[in-house]
Amino acid sequence: MMDNPPESMMNNKKMRWGVFAPMAILLVATAILGIAAPQWFYNIQSAVVGFAFSNFGWLFSLTVFVLIFVCLYLGFSKFGKIKIGGDGAKPTMTRWQWFAISLTSGIGTGILFWGTAEPLTHFMNPPASLGLDPGSEGAATFSIAAVTMQWTIAPYALYVICGIAIGYAHYNKGMPYAVSSALYPIFGKRALGGIGTIVDNVCMFAIAGAMSAILGEGVLQIGSGVSHYTPLVNGPTLWAAIAILITITYILSSYTGLQKGIKFLAEQNTRLFLLLLVFVLVVGPTAYIMTIGTQGTGKYLSDFAEMHLWFSPMDGESWPRDWPIFEWALWGANAPLIGMFIARVSYGRTIREFVTINLLLPAAFGAFWFWVFGGAAMYFDWKGDGKLWSIINGEGGVPLSLFAFLDELPLSLVFGTLMLIAIFISFTTLADSLTTTMSSLTTTGNDLKNPEPPAMVKIFWGGLIGVLAILTVTAGTGGEISGIDAVKQTATLAGFPVLFLIILIAYSAIRYLRSDAKVMDEPKDGQVEASQLET
Repeated sequence: MMDNPPESMMNNKKMRWGVFAPMAILLVATAILGIAAPQWFYNIQSAVVGFAFSNFGWLFSLTVFVLIFVCLYLGFSKFGKIKIGGDGAKPTMTRWQWFAISLTSGIGTGILFWGTAEPLTHFMNPPASLGLDPGSEGAATFSIAAVTMQWTIAPYALYVICGIAIGYAHYNKGMPYAVSSALYPIFGKRALGGIGTIVDNVCMFAIAGAMSAILGEGVLQIGSGVSHYTPLVNGPTLWAAIAILITITYILSSYTGLQKGIKFLAEQNTRLFLLLLVFVLVVGPTAYIMTIGTQGTGKYLSDFAEMHLWFSPMDGESWPRDWPIFEWALWGANAPLIGMFIARVSYGRTIREFVTINLLLPAAFGAFWFWVFGGAAMYFDWKGDGKLWSIINGEGGVPLSLFAFLDELPLSLVFGTLMLIAIFISFTTLADSLTTTMSSLTTTGNDLKNPEPPAMVKIFWGGLIGVLAILTVTAGTGGEISGIDAVKQTATLAGFPVLFLIILIAYSAIRYLRSDAKVMDEPKDGQVEASQLET
């Protein structure tokens, strides 16, 4: 049987100072730098992102493309019957609760921020090299195809491959609850030592950058909505107040634990998502929504490989870098820790269920959300002489576009308020789950019987991320940097180093599952020697 980690690693709550201290110092230093020299801070980010995309953009896209098929294979081949936690493991929540958590901790925040703005952008500003007229039917079809590529199976493939590897390592092989445990098949016991510490530090850095960027999006959008419906002025003061309120809320939710905090918020928010979705579908241009959605999805399916692997190295088209590669970097930065979180809530489920609940169902929901909100937004812009597009390009920008879109519908104030509540809960739920996971990664002893990390560690990381989120959206305010530009830079910077880690995790996931006696026709006792997992 594979050697288990020392008992002290699993049953006692202790700080992992090798992960906690370096990241605490680095992130506090980042916060100080962002306050003292925001323009310089932004320029450094920009230089690193430019290098990463110019030299490794192809690898981002190729990795995502391959992982889609890897996840589907693992879920619906002989490996799909393997249960996380072993044959005797019992699920800790219903499938509905599981799906709600997966949706709201995955793309739930992004579809609210970009659900109207991104389809409109592709509709009115399609890639020049494709020869599509802005605002044309061809541009609308391309728009739905593009958002389907970027917001459905692709992000969840990154989350799922990490979740499978981490969940299997922890619950089936007795490894510590950490990202580094997923790499045991490659590095052996070194994955639990120095190499593991480095890996977990990289993940902490990535999720801190990605999380501050995502919270930054929420702050900008809530600020736009509040100023749209009230006399309050949208700007750094309002953003800071919103960020503080979100931070306090998710720290309190994280403090109460998974069963009381995240699960409750995720369920209520998913119900609110469904209400908003049905409302827009029914009172909006229903026939157009369904027609353009079907047509755009057909375009995506027919051009699947070409769209995923388009880089334009000779024509110099900027669209692949500005949109899909940016998205892959953001999803990648999130992937190890979101994977670690969904692994925790997937105990007692098979790999087939894991892929279905954490990939196929959220992907289908995301696709239909963009059909409805993106399709309706394009319809209103088409019939309204570009009104919404002018808002995106004006002072209100992307964050205001959702509320301007809702103004085109009946009961706009009521549903605009509900949308603000949904946005607030969505960002709170995501931040809650990731704060808990960051805290788990910097402590030991977080197992099935005692899964919650210490409350003070949650408060520390939650507060620090809140500060970074404020800096993300206010860096350089009044100068050349917009809040949304700062958000995109922070996110892509965080995703670059994790790209290589995800490739290793994918290989490890396959190695782990191949070691399972159930699918490899090995001895009935299911014992697997550690040497079988090491390369």
